[in-house]
Parts: sequence; structure tokens; C-alpha cells
Amino acid sequence: MIWKTLPRFDPVCGLAGHRCGSGPDMVLIHGVGLRSEAWGAMIPALRDRFTLHLIDLPGHGQSAPAKGDALQDFVAPVRAYLQQIGGACVVGHSMGAMIALAVAAQAPALVHGVAALNAIYRRSQSAATAVQARAKVLATSGASDPAPTLARWFTDLQSPAALACRAWLQQADPAGYARAYRVFAHHDGPADTDLAHLKMPALFITGAQEPNSTPQMSRAMAALAPQGHAYVIENAAHMAPMTHADEISAALGRHFPPTGADADAD
Repeated sequence: MIWKTLPRFDPVCGLAGHRCGSGPDMVLIHGVGLRSEAWGAMIPALRDRFTLHLIDLPGHGQSAPAKGDALQDFVAPVRAYLQQIGGACVVGHSMGAMIALAVAAQAPALVHGVAALNAIYRRSQSAATAVQARAKVLATSGASDPAPTLARWFTDLQSPAALACRAWLQQADPAGYARAYRVFAHHDGPADTDLAHLKMPALFITGAQEPNSTPQMSRAMAALAPQGHAYVIENAAHMAPMTHADEISAALGRHFPPTGADADAD
């Protein structure tokens, strides 16, 4: 039941998604090719503490397409959404982490805490070349066989999480998927100055077995953020929000304040 299709709220600022729970607001942003349901395993642990807003990325799920090909075209609707709800803790995974950190840097008054899960920071040249090559294939050929992607994400390709991701990748809008992946592939993570000026609690989580969004990346970003903390999950890889949901949920509960008003306190 974790990966069942969730009911959507009417789009706000072009973003659709699922809303549940009670308490301070928390906005969760998934990665490229996925959808709100990717957070399904974390809902039971978080909905009694937070009002959860599981949004579909622009061009994914039921959200409107992005208006352009820059990261800011994905950041702007999330920022507008936060303005509509009066701010929130913001949690992002993979490309969603890029967006979450950018919103936190641009609109700190709207972000009470930020968590970047499996976030990219200063890819190696070989990693950058590989991800940009994949982006080029998507741009020229449309949606591709998800098998290579799933092999990078999971060790057990028959697990419920892997099968759910396969279905989402196959159902993703080809144009929306390709546009988001192109932005993801050509972005190298937050600027050092942006990290150094984050005013809110900032949590950087990745898996010990993650070859692309590595533990070293998370530790480097956390070291620059004034209230930064790095947390590396043993035996986890890229899809930690699905495979290690309880551990990530517990970390969010420990590090995020109970109310937005407390976020400025040391």
C-alpha cells in the first residue's frame, strides 16, 4: 500500500501534489522522473508531526510543465507555493534537493529548515560527462529503457520500491522528464556562498553506497552551512527515501524545529 496512487490537491502556482497530516508545514520535493508517491514510505512517520505537502515537480505527475530550461524555472513555482502557505520546512531528494537548497538561499524567510537528500555538489569530471550524456539521449530519443537507471538506484530490481520506480519512470511525460534531467545534469550543486549564508537548520543526508551523491559531498555542504549537519545512512544508495524511510524520517524529526518561529534560534 505504500506506493499506491495518492489523491491530488488542485494545483497551486502550477504545482499539484498530495497533502496530509497535521502540524507545521513540510514540503517534500522528489527527484527527476518520479512523482509525489516516492515519499509514501515516509508518510506514516511524519504525518502526526507535520502537515505534509508532497508536490509533483514541474512537468511530472499532475504539475504544469516548467516554463524554461534553467534551474530557476523549477525553483520559482516552489517559492511561489511556499509564499501561498506561509513558509515551511523543505525537504528535497536528488534534483528536489537542488531546488530545496536554491529556495532556501533565495527566500530564507520562507524556509524554516532545509533537508537535502542525495544532493549533488561538485561532480567529478567523469560523473559530469556521464550524466550529461544521459541527458542528451533523453533529449534526442525521449523516454528510454529505465533498466540502467534502476540498476544504479537499487540492488534488488524486484523489490516493491524498484518496481514502483520502474512504473513511474515509464509513465513520466517524456518532455517533462527530459527537460528536468537536462537541468539536473548541467547543475553542479549550490554555490559555496549560498551554503555559507543559510540561516536555517540544514540537514544533508545520503547513503554510504551512493556513488554519485556521495557522503563526501554531503559532508562538504554541511561544513559550509552555519547550522549544517551531515548524516550518512549505512547500506543505503540513491533511493534512500524509499529504502530507508524510517531512518530519514527520524533524522528530520530530530533536526527540524517544531515551529517555524523557532528556526532562527541557535
